Amino acid sequence: MPEEYPDRPETNLLAQVATDLVTPDAYGGSVTTATSPGLHRDQPGFGGLLREWRQARRISQLELSSVSGVSSRHLSFIETGRAKPSREMVLRLAQELELPLRERNALLQAAGYAPAYDETPLDAPRMAMVTAAIDTVLRGHLPFPALAFDSAWDIVRVNDAVGVFTDGLPPDLFRPALGNSVASGNTMRITLSPDGLAPDLVDHDQVRSRMLARMRRQAAASGNAKLAALAEECAAFPHSGAAVAAPTEPDIVMPFRLRRGPVVLSLFSAIATFGTATDLTVAELSIETFFPADEATAAFFTGR
Repeated sequence: MPEEYPDRPETNLLAQVATDLVTPDAYGGSVTTATSPGLHRDQPGFGGLLREWRQARRISQLELSSVSGVSSRHLSFIETGRAKPSREMVLRLAQELELPLRERNALLQAAGYAPAYDETPLDAPRMAMVTAAIDTVLRGHLPFPALAFDSAWDIVRVNDAVGVFTDGLPPDLFRPALGNSVASGNTMRITLSPDGLAPDLVDHDQVRSRMLARMRRQAAASGNAKLAALAEECAAFPHSGAAVAAPTEPDIVMPFRLRRGPVVLSLFSAIATFGTATDLTVAELSIETFFPADEATAAFFTGR
């Protein structure tokens, strides 16, 4: 749903919570991002991939050498293929470049090593404590909506209040949990599709501009090709094409407004992540909790 996607610092479980604040590009201003190597896989081996990630992060060889403890000469040899890094060195360089775990695996494989991070299905027995943590947060947030989604904004869990967004949606946009199945859908498609929430968004053009900019930033930072494709898919949905200007006096948070019959709901959200995850599935999960931005919206949910 239309809220900020935070960075993932090393913090305790679900400790990183970020509320969507007004940002310079939130209303359609240009966003300059270097294209991440993960968005295209034609690099000439490990050295080329490392170089492109370093350049995408706008870090010089000297800077990377300083923080990683690898001499700039040896780093140059690695990037040109004249030297082969050890497994430990690959992981150290990936950590200093702040690569997502999936891209760290890709870097290891490019260097000829086995991946370091597993990708465990969320319904696997060993993930029971993770799903329990997610469900605890979702249930505890009632009567307000909350959901969990992955790195491509695909929904993996919802609480009952999410029906305010999803009730009546066509099955190609959202499928509720039935029996042993889990709810499925994509929050960006649900929000921006003309068959989804888009017609009922009071500030559709502003929401669209913020969300497209966010997806493109995330894709560039993470190298997530699926997310890049999703951004372009959502950009092709019909819209007014009107220019979007930033407010002269922005509020503390930037709510979105959604028509529900005669009522206009005003909401903002916070997003939490598993900051110390060492499994790809867990590292790429986020939990979004929605809050009322005015008393009328709070009364709508508490009175349901």
